Amino acid sequence: MTGALAAGALLIAAVSGARGTWSPCGLSMISAINPLSERSRGNRYWLTTLWFVLGSVLGGVALGSASGLLALVLRPLADHRVAALWIAVLACLVALAADRRLAGFQLPLHPRQVNELWLTRYRRWLYAAGFGAQIGIGFATYIMTAATYLVVALAALTGSPALALACGTVFGLVRGLAVLLSARCRSGPALRQLHLRMSKLEPVSLRAVMLIEGLLAGGLAYAAAGLSSGTGVLLLATLILLVGERGWRPKPGWAGTRPHADSSTGTTG
Repeated sequence: MTGALAAGALLIAAVSGARGTWSPCGLSMISAINPLSERSRGNRYWLTTLWFVLGSVLGGVALGSASGLLALVLRPLADHRVAALWIAVLACLVALAADRRLAGFQLPLHPRQVNELWLTRYRRWLYAAGFGAQIGIGFATYIMTAATYLVVALAALTGSPALALACGTVFGLVRGLAVLLSARCRSGPALRQLHLRMSKLEPVSLRAVMLIEGLLAGGLAYAAAGLSSGTGVLLLATLILLVGERGWRPKPGWAGTRPHADSSTGTTG
């Protein structure tokens, strides 16, 4: 394992988790778990949020545990530092190409959503922790970026189960904390304003993920073979970002084909 690979894995875990906020489930949870909705159910918002974040972290731990098993399998490869770094570079470029929809290429989206009937069927701790766990595991609901796959790939390439577990935990924590975005929304109009701001920031969030993927590819190439190789890979990543007449504008796929989330009820369709 190298320091560059470990840092890259943790960085992409945080970035991917943040991008998941714009998934249908992420937006629905912001609408479904907020001071206004929890007060109407007779619940304390802060306690519901605590259950949700705990569930999301546990989901991330499950993701990290699975990645840790792969890290054990790939430990012999991780001992070959340069080879592991170049494979990581390739993984970053594949993720970037998928997010950019280069030549129509993409990774599976898994368009599944949480069952919001849980809100009326189950107790607070169960629906909050259950929703959080499904979101925190990353692959149980809508996948908003190829960086989610990249988290597992880089964590496994480190060859360290402990670091893989940390990556999954960071991913789950970041995804869970997104529910706090609605902490100050105590009225319907405030909630609608929040969703309007989120909608405007969605393309920016995808561009930010692609930028990190490109920079990470260049940085890992530099760690593997020096300045010239790192610069070459960075230029390749830039070309992937800019190719096509639409330039940086995200194409339908990771975000464009997702169902619409209703900002007032938290339901999707």
